[in-house]
Amino acid sequence: MATEFQDQLLDQLTKNGQLSAESGEEVIDEHERTGKSIRKVLLDLGYLTEEELLAQTGLIMGTHVIDLARTRIDKDVYRTIMPSTARMYNVVPVEAESGSVVLATSHLITHEVLDDLIFLLDCDIRFVLAPEADVTAHIREHYGEDYDSVDEIFEALGEAGELGGGPDSGDEEVSDEQINAAPVVRFVNLVVHQAVKDRASDIHFEPFERDFKIRYRVDGALYEMAPPPKHLALPIISRVKVISGMDIAERRLPQDGRIQLTIGGKNIDFRVSSLPTQFGESVVLRVLDSSAVGFDIESLGMPEDVYVPFLEDIEKPNGIVVVTGPTGSGKTTTLYGALRRRNTLDVKILTAEDPVEYDVEGIVQVNAVEKVGNTFAKILRAFLRQDPDIILVGEIRDQETGQIAIQASLTGHLVFSTLHTNDAAGAITRLVDMGIEPFLIASTLEAVMGTRLVRTICVECKTAYSPDAAILKSLSLREEDVGDQPFHYGKGCAICNHTGYHGRRGIYEYLRITEPIRNLITENKPTVVVRDKARELGMRTLREDGIRCILDGYTTPEEVLKYT
Repeated sequence: MATEFQDQLLDQLTKNGQLSAESGEEVIDEHERTGKSIRKVLLDLGYLTEEELLAQTGLIMGTHVIDLARTRIDKDVYRTIMPSTARMYNVVPVEAESGSVVLATSHLITHEVLDDLIFLLDCDIRFVLAPEADVTAHIREHYGEDYDSVDEIFEALGEAGELGGGPDSGDEEVSDEQINAAPVVRFVNLVVHQAVKDRASDIHFEPFERDFKIRYRVDGALYEMAPPPKHLALPIISRVKVISGMDIAERRLPQDGRIQLTIGGKNIDFRVSSLPTQFGESVVLRVLDSSAVGFDIESLGMPEDVYVPFLEDIEKPNGIVVVTGPTGSGKTTTLYGALRRRNTLDVKILTAEDPVEYDVEGIVQVNAVEKVGNTFAKILRAFLRQDPDIILVGEIRDQETGQIAIQASLTGHLVFSTLHTNDAAGAITRLVDMGIEPFLIASTLEAVMGTRLVRTICVECKTAYSPDAAILKSLSLREEDVGDQPFHYGKGCAICNHTGYHGRRGIYEYLRITEPIRNLITENKPTVVVRDKARELGMRTLREDGIRCILDGYTTPEEVLKYT
C-alpha cells in the first residue's frame, strides 16, 4: 500500500496539474499490482522526469536537490554510516558534524525509515535529494560491492558477557538494550538485505545445542551463511520477533508475524513464523517480494500444449480447476496468474488463503485462521452469499471443504484450489479418499495441473556435454531418442554463486477432464488407469516435460530426477 508521504506526493502532483485523477489511479494500480514504489511507477510510465519528481519530493520533505556528482565530500564523512546501512536505506552522507549528519537520497523517506536511521546513527539527521544514479554510484564507489564483514559485526556485537549472558550461562532473559543494540540491528539488517540481494525465498534462524545456524533458501536449495556465536541467538531472534510484532516474552507457543521493509527503494514483505524447539526458538522469514513474482501466466514458461487449454479452462463460467504439487512447487504462483488474467471490472473474485501472501488490487482476500474457527469451509459458505464469479480456496483439506467447492461449482461459480498430491491423476483419488462421491467429481472437475519447479542452468556458465548411457537410462531414454542433441550444465560462476544454477522454471502435466476421463472417474477406476488413459489422449507427464526442458537446454537431468 502507498505510504502517507506517497499519497501526499500523488495529491500534490494532481493539484498542480502534473497528474490527472485517472493517471493517479493508474499509478496506484500499477504500484499495488507490481510492488514497485510510487516513484518508480511514475518514472516508468513517463508521467514525470526524475528532475521533476525530485523537485516535488523536495517540497514534501522540506529540502532541496543537490548535484551529488559535483559535491565535494570529505572521506571521513563516509565513515559516519556503515556500508550495510547505506545500501539498505539507499543513502549517502554528504556532511557531518558533532551530533548531526546530512544524508543524500533519491527517495521519499518515511517516518519508519527516519526512526531506524536516527536509532542506528544516534544523531540528528537532515536530508537532501539527488538523482538515483548518482546515489547508487556513490554507494558503489565508496562502500564497494561487498557487505560488512560478518566477523566485524560479530566483534561489534561484543563479548559473551555483553549480549546474551554467554554461551553456557543458561540465561533465557534478554533486555531491551540487548535487543535494540545497534550491532544486533545491523546484523539482522545485513542478513535480510543479503537474502533479498541473493533472491532468497526464505531465511531460517535455527538454534541447536552447540550452534546457531542461519540459512537461506535460493531457487529451492538451502545455503548456510557464516554462523553467529550460539550465545547471540536470543538477542538476534528476539530482535526479529520485535520487528515482526510478536510477543518476545512468549517462547512456549508458536507465533506468526509480518515485517514490511523498504530495501533499496523496493517494498518487501516478510511473513514470519516462530517455533519453540528444544534449544530455543526457530524462526523462519518467508520473503514476499511482489515485484519479483511473475504473476503473468505468460511468464511461467508453460509449454503450448498446457498453456492453451489452461487459458480455455480458466475462462469457463463454472467448474473446478485444481493445481497439485508439494510445498514450493509453484501452485500459488500459477493460481495467482490465473486470477490476474480474470481480474477485470466485471468479474467478482474472492479468495480464502492461509495466509494471504500477496495483496492483489480488485480481489477480496480473506485469511483462514483455523484456531479461531475461521476455516476454509466456513469462509466458503460465506462466499456463496457474496455473489462471486470466481472463488479461490487455498487448499481442499477435508470432505467438508471439497463438498462446498463442488456445491459452488454446481451453482455457477468457477473454483480454483490446490491439493498436495504427487501427480495430476492422483488428485482424483485424493478427492475420493476424502469421501466425495466420484460422480460429483466427474461432473464438476474441469482440469488438474501437476507442477514442479526445477532450477535453471546459469546462462553465464552454461556448458554443453554429451550424456552417457547411465544418464540416458536414468531418464528412460535411448540414444536414438536424443541423437546428437547435447545436454547442458552450469560450471559455476560469480553470477550463480558457483552453484551452476540461476532462477527456476516450471514443469507441468495437464490432465484435462474430457468425456473418457469422466467415465473412468464415475467408475472409480484407480489412479494408474486414469493416468494411462490421459497419456493415451495426449497428456505429457511431469517427467516427460522435464526431459523436454533438458533437451531445450533449460535444466539438468539431476534436477528433473530430483523432482519427478
